Amino acid sequence: MNAEFRSGYVAIVGRPNVGKSTLLNRLIGQKISIVSRKAQTTRHRIMGIRTDADAQYMFVDTPGFQTRHTSALNRTMNRGVTQALADVDAVLYVIEAGRFDAADKQVLALLPQDRPVICVVNKIDRIEDKTRLLPFLGELGKQRDFAAIVPVCAASGVQSEQLVGELRRHLPVREPLFDEDQITDRSERFLAAEFLREKLFRLLGDELPYATAVEVEKFELDGALRRISASIVVDRPNHKAMVIGKGGETLKRIASEARVDMEKLFDGKVFLEVFVKVKSGWADDERLLKSLGYE
Repeated sequence: MNAEFRSGYVAIVGRPNVGKSTLLNRLIGQKISIVSRKAQTTRHRIMGIRTDADAQYMFVDTPGFQTRHTSALNRTMNRGVTQALADVDAVLYVIEAGRFDAADKQVLALLPQDRPVICVVNKIDRIEDKTRLLPFLGELGKQRDFAAIVPVCAASGVQSEQLVGELRRHLPVREPLFDEDQITDRSERFLAAEFLREKLFRLLGDELPYATAVEVEKFELDGALRRISASIVVDRPNHKAMVIGKGGETLKRIASEARVDMEKLFDGKVFLEVFVKVKSGWADDERLLKSLGYE
């Protein structure tokens, strides 16, 4: 093993919809964190693991910090962010290129003063006038003494390896904590639920996905085949009809697209059954949230 091998936990934080999950997937080279164009898609802390010849990075993707909503679900999500920040060796603070507003400042104020914080300026491809970028980075440097400021495009991978190289400098010299072929600390059962939930955000209307959750009721291995039975939990009876769709077409598409993603990640066939259940008030029920995997 390299005598200067480094390893450490790295929190990825930022306001909703700045591309944290896309960045995580890019950095580990595999899709484990769900993404959509809608804000606040991520609800759980998810760790992605990357092992190189000289370093191991444990990236902790966090929900976007909620500053306006106070349901039990949102309180749980915020608790996940603060817990992640307490246990890491470094922080990737993600913002959107050309935009730094009050919500970004609120997240910045939460970051620990005793850990190196790298400001990741994402979505640089969206700035048409590139001469605006340098002054923007200069203004960012006045907000805090960042360990580094790195412009990237997580979607295409531009500067992602430069970001990894900069991050390595700030990790402690330490042996790897996970096997080199492990890419996440989450179970296949959990990832199956997340892939289903992603399709709800991608295929349903603007508001309905936020009133849904996914519960995997059965996950069995039958040789190389995975048999999975899951329920989409909705808040109201009319939501159930919307998820199912005319002739069941919407539900069929949700299940089909989720199954394709599962088979790619699990590298094997998946038999997937999906049902829809009504559980009114689930987002404010602490016990129900726990049963759905929210800690």
